[in-house]
Amino acid sequence: HTLKQYGIETTFVDIHNLKEVEDAIKDNTRAIYLETLGNPNSDIPDIDAIAELAHKKGLPVVVDNTFGTPYLIRPLEHGADIVVHSATKFIGGHGTTLGGIIVEGGKFNFKESGKYKNIAEPNPSYHGISFYDVLGPAAFVTYIRAILLRDTGATISPFNAFLLLQGVETLSLRLDRHVENTKKVVEFLKNHPLVEKVNHPSLEDHPDHELYNRYFPNGGASIFTFNIKGGKEEAWKFIDNLKIFSLLANVADVKSLVIHPASTTHSQLSEEELLDAGIAQNTIRLSIGTENINDILEDLDNAFKSI
Repeated sequence: HTLKQYGIETTFVDIHNLKEVEDAIKDNTRAIYLETLGNPNSDIPDIDAIAELAHKKGLPVVVDNTFGTPYLIRPLEHGADIVVHSATKFIGGHGTTLGGIIVEGGKFNFKESGKYKNIAEPNPSYHGISFYDVLGPAAFVTYIRAILLRDTGATISPFNAFLLLQGVETLSLRLDRHVENTKKVVEFLKNHPLVEKVNHPSLEDHPDHELYNRYFPNGGASIFTFNIKGGKEEAWKFIDNLKIFSLLANVADVKSLVIHPASTTHSQLSEEELLDAGIAQNTIRLSIGTENINDILEDLDNAFKSI
């Protein structure tokens, strides 16, 4: 709804259905946008296949790798042209700082199709240069810095930049712990009698299990959901009785976080839209942190005992 106010049209498709993706491409399509791991169920698209399709149509692939992180997966190696991150999440790691990152792969030709005139043609607001002719593989990100950043003032503060850089220094250490803890939580939930279903791609019954093994050989998806037996009231009671998990809409924090998507992050969706997104009234989203795993499992166990 917001993008429409800027004259941008968005077509939502089932990213797992390549024919649906191809059929949705129109004359005015300018990019295909996807995530390495979906929110909230950690579904995984076939990035290689989508990139191949997009490039045949002369379109760049933009991948949001916020949940994947550059430590666990590098989409540029799978055909992505532009990668974006909410640095507020894993990169910063502590839920303290707002920021974002745009990475350009440098392989997409923004001039060939004639669709990207702002980048390829002479720009009157910047000495008449063609960003693509002058800068080639760095044309897109330089255009953002030289034009969009200048015009909108979306400049990160020095202190926020410092905090995010501090987070990068421990990214690999934190992610290893996130992954290790997540594996044990998934195993715990899978075998719990009060759990109806665990939605995690590491499980063999998950529809994206093969893609998880291919794209995340070192593990991942520490933000995922499970369905508790019962309905909304049981989900709320479970959440209210957690002590270590914080009830927050944020994710990818060193702190373990929990939320009820249907009544919070996705509350503006209709019941039909919720089910289409894989969210039921008994769905609970977890973001597994880096605390001691015994404390995490004990907290979950005690919350189940309250039901």
